[in-house]
Amino acid sequence: MDDNPAQQIWETALGELQVQVSKHNYQTWLEKTTGISYQDKEFVIGVPNSFIAEYLDQNQRSLIKKTLIGIIHHQVNPVFRINNGYHHADEKTSPTSLPASSPFNPRYTLDSFITGDSNRLAYAAAAGVANNPKASYNPLFIYGGVGLGKTHLLHGIGQQALANHLRVCYVSGEQFTNEFITALQENQLKLFHSKYRRIDILLVDDIQFISGKERTEECFFHTFNELYNTNHQIVVTSDHLPKSIPRLTERLRSRFEGGLVTDIQPPDFETRLAILQSKSQQKGEAIAQDTLETIAQQLQQNIRELEGNLNRVIAYARLLQRAATPELATEALRNITNEPTARVISSQWIEAVANSFQLTPADLKGLKRDKNVALARQLAMYLIRQETRSPLVQIGRELGKRNPSTVKYACERIAAEIDINPQLRRRAADIRHQVLSE
Repeated sequence: MDDNPAQQIWETALGELQVQVSKHNYQTWLEKTTGISYQDKEFVIGVPNSFIAEYLDQNQRSLIKKTLIGIIHHQVNPVFRINNGYHHADEKTSPTSLPASSPFNPRYTLDSFITGDSNRLAYAAAAGVANNPKASYNPLFIYGGVGLGKTHLLHGIGQQALANHLRVCYVSGEQFTNEFITALQENQLKLFHSKYRRIDILLVDDIQFISGKERTEECFFHTFNELYNTNHQIVVTSDHLPKSIPRLTERLRSRFEGGLVTDIQPPDFETRLAILQSKSQQKGEAIAQDTLETIAQQLQQNIRELEGNLNRVIAYARLLQRAATPELATEALRNITNEPTARVISSQWIEAVANSFQLTPADLKGLKRDKNVALARQLAMYLIRQETRSPLVQIGRELGKRNPSTVKYACERIAAEIDINPQLRRRAADIRHQVLSE
């Protein structure tokens, strides 16, 4: 267990900052920071070097201060410490280069990735590529919203490939673009091509960043072809399907669609709960199941928010020197959600399911028993149970005053069918994404 309360508070702050700034800015300026101490309204944040200290002081001080106040509920003054020294806004420092480090987060392994209905296919494809590159899916294209685990899978593939003594290159779309521009300016294209074309696996995160950049796209197209034609593995991630990436050239879109395209959806309740159990174990925190369920019931759109809420509850319990009970969790999260137990109400799920089957909510609540209506009704029961944890009695009441045993049977039937029916699994994922995105 971490005995440093400042570090616990800072981990909570990082969870919130991670969803307020771009991923590139978070990884560059915030990811390697630590909470050192908190005393007399002064919160000391450890940073790797003076370059990062100066940037945070000048550009992110107000955001960091606001975030810390929201957690601590007291005025606080952020102070940045570099190698046992302090950095305030009036100190003059000279920029230094960022420290070199592995591109892979050791926590982001395939073994630590929590699977559920929302990400099972993407995980299976990533594991296949990691264990048997070039013979599985090439290219592998993974798409989904922010913070759902795309980068985790890329890091997991990369670490597995390194363990198998393969040459791996991991890069973001933004980094690829910046390196290409630098290579052009410094007449170093030969070195640039050597870096990206003499490898066994190329992992590219957020490929959508290169769209609309004509020369960068052309360079990546030729790099892609070189690797593909020599039977080397390519894995890319994006926040959109290939056909939905704005301004992406048709020839690159065609290349991406030529392999396996799979998605990651927002996690359902069971997956959120499993993630929280794993995260709390990693932190050495013994948190009761009912408290984790309270946190999981918040409809977070991504895993970063989920972990941020867990960190917030842990820090809140420590600050107040109280046990992390469901009541405390509700209190700790009250300022984040509009309501302590914010949930999408059942009527939204019923309407979304009805629309998907070209029916009306009245059809699902009525007496019709034809195959299409029955399937839609059972799917609505399943999704409401999964996402809101509403009692069986309440679900049955909202769908035509049906018995709890009917609801229980419907949930069990759909759960079994989803495992073997990819079309139904896709429909459920689409409905879930529609409701949770509203």
